[in-house]
Amino acid sequence: MNMVDRIKGILVEPRKEWVSIAAEPATVASLYTGWIMILAALGPIALLVSMNSIQLAIAQYVLSLIMTFVLALIVDALAPSFGGAKDFITSLKLTAYSYTAAWLAGIFAVLGLLGGLLGLIATIYAFYTFFLGAPVLKKSSSEKALPFTLVVVLVVDRTSGLAKTFVK
Repeated sequence: MNMVDRIKGILVEPRKEWVSIAAEPATVASLYTGWIMILAALGPIALLVSMNSIQLAIAQYVLSLIMTFVLALIVDALAPSFGGAKDFITSLKLTAYSYTAAWLAGIFAVLGLLGGLLGLIATIYAFYTFFLGAPVLKKSSSEKALPFTLVVVLVVDRTSGLAKTFVK
């Protein structure tokens, strides 16, 4: 699928887009080269432009690539506890595609405080798309999608805090 169409689908019609995503074959390499590495670069590029710090931009980019993989491992490990199926590729799909709005919002880093607010709104929307995608990709029940999402949000919060310690 065309990247622009996929972005539009995730942002505008995520319920419909998850069905398409679930049906598509993927590998770790195809998800990284065709989606994750591209979108994860937006925030670090904006950071580079706004702060002129190549070291911080590179660190943020590498950390984002690693954290996406780690989060997919966590999602995969948690899925059976919420009635879902264990399958790393679908966990990586769910993690990568649901984080689209937050990665796109990374370009707002050039706006300072306003960019932070827009980033927060985009991150909340990213978790909403995760909530919509969990029953489709991980086969968790609709009733367990919210607790599953909340646990993932807590893990992301804890993991992000730890990761930011390493970047400083």
